[in-house]
Parts: sequence; C-alpha cells; structure tokens
Amino acid sequence: MKKRIAIIGGGPSALLLAAFLDAEKFTVTVYEKNKTSARKFLVAGKGGFNLTHSEPIEQLIKRYTPNGFLDNALLHFTNTDFRNWLEQIGIPTFIGSSKRIYPKEGIKPIQVLKAILKTLQEKGVVFKYEHTFTNWDENNNPIINNKVIPTDYTVFSLGGGSWKVTGSDGEWLNTFSKKGIETKEFQASNCAYQVDWKSNFIQKHEGTPLKNIAIKCNNVFQKGEAVITKFGLEGNAIYGLSPQIREQLDTKSKATVLIDFKPSLSLENVHTKLKLSKYRSTTDVLKKELKLSAATIDLLKSYISKESYLHSETLAKYIKEFPLEIINMAPLNEAISTVGGIDLNAVSENFEIKNLPNQFCIGEMLDWDAPTGGYLLQACVSTGVYLASHLNNKNNNWLPIKQKKSSS
Repeated sequence: MKKRIAIIGGGPSALLLAAFLDAEKFTVTVYEKNKTSARKFLVAGKGGFNLTHSEPIEQLIKRYTPNGFLDNALLHFTNTDFRNWLEQIGIPTFIGSSKRIYPKEGIKPIQVLKAILKTLQEKGVVFKYEHTFTNWDENNNPIINNKVIPTDYTVFSLGGGSWKVTGSDGEWLNTFSKKGIETKEFQASNCAYQVDWKSNFIQKHEGTPLKNIAIKCNNVFQKGEAVITKFGLEGNAIYGLSPQIREQLDTKSKATVLIDFKPSLSLENVHTKLKLSKYRSTTDVLKKELKLSAATIDLLKSYISKESYLHSETLAKYIKEFPLEIINMAPLNEAISTVGGIDLNAVSENFEIKNLPNQFCIGEMLDWDAPTGGYLLQACVSTGVYLASHLNNKNNNWLPIKQKKSSS
C-alpha cells in the first residue's frame, strides 16, 4: 500500500521533491495557501531569471553559509544535474556572460513553471490551492484549513520571511516555535544596506552604478557592481557580503566595508599611475588615467580630506580600500532572501525535524544563506531532490549520499 506524503508549500523545493518521489511508493499531495504555485519563483524571474550558477560544484558548495550543511544535498543534485533535468522536461538552458544559468532565450519564467507542473501532473501529484497550514493535532498530523490531514510523512516547504506579496511571509515561525522546534528570528539577506550619504553627494549621484568594483568585509571579497541609492547601496557586489555585514551590525550596530575601485590594478600600480601621470589635475588623473567614474571621484572628494586627495600615496590607498560605513539593512520584506527560520540543530542531516519523526523541512525556511546568482534556487531544489532520495529509499537501509562527484 502506498504511503501518503503531504507537502505543505508549493515553492521550488516542494516541486522538485514531488518530481523525484517514487510514484509507485507514494501518493503525493501539495498544499499551497495561494491560488497558484511558486509565486516567489515567478516574481524573482522578472529581474533576470537565473536558475543556477555554472561554476564547478566544488566551488559552488563554498558559497553557502554555514559551510557544510548543504553539501550532501548539493553534491547529490548538482547544478549540472539540475540543467540536465530541465532539458529533459523541455527547458533548455545556457550559460550567460556572468556564468549564471538561464532558460534558453525566449523562454519565460511561467513556461518553466508550467513545464514543471505538467511533469508533476503526469506523475499523479495532487495540488490543493488555498489550503493553509495552521497547526498540528494531538497526534502530530497537520491541520490545514481547519481539517486534520492524516499522513505518513509531512514535508514543510514554507519559504522564508521576505516578499510577503508572494505569500512568503514567515508567519509560520511562531507556530513552529510553540511546538518546541528550535527557531531563529528572520533577518534580511541579499538586500540594500543603509548609508548616511552626504546630501550634496546623493543629490547628484542617486541611481548611479559603481561598476567593476570589489567590496571587502571581514576579509571576504565580492566583485561586481553596486548601485548608489537614496537609502544606501545595493547590487551583487554587496549582496554576497550579507553574512559578514549582518554579523558586524549585530555585534557593533554598524558595519564597515572596504571598496576597491580598481580591482584590476595593484596598489603599487595605482600609485605609479597617480605619481607619473602627465595630467596635472588630480581629478583629471583619476578620470583619464585611472578611468574612474564621476561618482567614484566625487565619493573620494566628499569623504576624504583635501590633503589626502592631493597626496598620491594616500589617495592610492583610498582607491584600493575606501571605507564606507553601513548603519542598517533594508526592511525584511524588501530583501531578496532571509536567514533565520528553522534552527539547523533542530533537523537531522536528512532534514527531518528531530522532535517530530517523519516530518521534514526543506528550502529557504531553514537557516542557511547564499548570495544571488542562482545559488538560492539551486539549494532549494537540491534539498527537495535529496529528501526525495531519502524517502524513496527509507525502507531500504538508505544512508546519506556523501561526496558524489560531478562536473559542471
């Protein structure tokens, strides 16, 4: 007789779990509180629909915080495996100039979702929309729409605490905490960070990108681009430093990042160009010799002394390590992702809730972090597939898969 699996939540981790569960062993029902599945998946796709990242899996697994927690899942279902599976369901992909993976040109996010849902429907997966989990009964069966749902296995894929418009509101956190499951408050990640700009500077440069820069925090570097906003700074060059910035904000109530405006040049090379330039004006040297943008030059002028600006050795140091103070992060609901949720100590290496046997948590509701660029989605789908493998083999002396090798 088939076992019953209730998947609560209809995001990417839930969908991939359902796709890889053995239809001969399980009847699978997905309960989603919205009218449709994967709303956050679709909203995220509007900003450039990167599905995963193409870097070698050995490097990719190092992008996650804390290190090691997701390794088994990511090695079991790699970025290459994800691309191959998408190809099988009719979604070819390509590697963009940023090394991110996108659907082939012309394929929209809704088409990707429809292809996944079609695969699940063909497997007999049942979807029940506008069905909201609220609690458990005395036998630990989930209560959904005020009805007890008898099930052999329950899998929660409830998402994080950002983008409430998509249904990812994190309201489940208190329910889990009251159940005695270890949780952590949500915090923003991959978000804008607040800077107290000088009024003259921000009036002139709001909306201006700082291109081809590198930012350092706690000795971690991130290359890319950041946009100057009225609130502060946002973009991939700072999103990837979210764990380090958040740590400083938590401990010191402020954080300092160091911006390298010319990561392609060494400090010595920058100093040499400043010192030996044929241009007499420092501003002309920065603009014509070092090709710095007007916003970068004004940033230097606004935040360092005139003496430092006119002293080639000191100026070179600021160009390579410009300190910028961050005083806060964007509101939770404006973040691309969140950390917090289910404490990792509350689940086993197979994502089973330790004090609720046969109940599991996957995806972004677990307390892990990753930068943008496909890493978030990859981890979500990997946790879903990894759990499917565990459940498929649960009665066959299944052991966690370690160190599967795969190239990407």
